Amino acid sequence: MKKLFLMAVAALMAIASVRAQNPGQFFLKPMVGGTLATVTGNSDNKMKFGFVGGFDLGYDFSDNFALTLGALYTMQGAKNDIGGDGKMDYINVPLLANVYVTKGLAIKAGPQVGFMTRAKDEDEDIKDICNKVDFSIPVGLSYEFSNFIIDARYNIGVSKIVKGASSGRNSVIMLTVGYKIPLN
Repeated sequence: MKKLFLMAVAALMAIASVRAQNPGQFFLKPMVGGTLATVTGNSDNKMKFGFVGGFDLGYDFSDNFALTLGALYTMQGAKNDIGGDGKMDYINVPLLANVYVTKGLAIKAGPQVGFMTRAKDEDEDIKDICNKVDFSIPVGLSYEFSNFIIDARYNIGVSKIVKGASSGRNSVIMLTVGYKIPLN
């Protein structure tokens, strides 16, 4: 997994060639959107819709490369065939490399750590049996126009949700809309 991630980052940096950003600029990007989430390892699990909101703080290092550090409240979990509803909410902190492949279009990837704030199965609190920290690898695309940014990500779960479990990782699709505010 580590080799695949490093190869992807190297490939993203190699294909970036078009000038799209403002080097030396810090920016803040508040954003809101939705998630489609599930938990891997159980064929009965279905996608569940949720809310995501927060912000990214970024820096444009060059015309085609930026880093962002975010803080996002993310509703995750899964539904199952018999109508059960597992709710898991996190404060996710992604660190993403943004490689601009053409004006406004960025490919992004990096590590993310999530801190569990809630875990319920139906009305039963299950936070005690869950790992409080969740690691994942977000990969995605974003497109910027007139300082508005549409961002689509897929968070690949790396760590298991339940302590001592043999499977069960978060799998989250996120779609957000944000606004880029220059800070300098």
